[in-house]
Amino acid sequence: MKVRISEAAAQDLSGGYWCYERQSAGLGDCFVDSVLTDIRSLRLYAGIHVLHFKYHRLLTRRFPFAAYYRVESDLVRVYAVLDCR
Repeated sequence: MKVRISEAAAQDLSGGYWCYERQSAGLGDCFVDSVLTDIRSLRLYAGIHVLHFKYHRLLTRRFPFAAYYRVESDLVRVYAVLDCR
């Protein structure tokens, strides 16, 4: 299964990167790597997450963020990566 990240979700990731990078140098890279690893796991686990407003919600492991996605045949589209705080 393929995973595609929308432009809006990429902008969300960028915003999270800069938020954490301002806190500590290198933390932004750690954030992006961690969230992308969780998103890549959707290749295997897409569709098992709870539905919220017609989107599946993947809670990330290390940071308080959630990725909202939909499964479209053999494609997973990530529409948003939002801060849960």
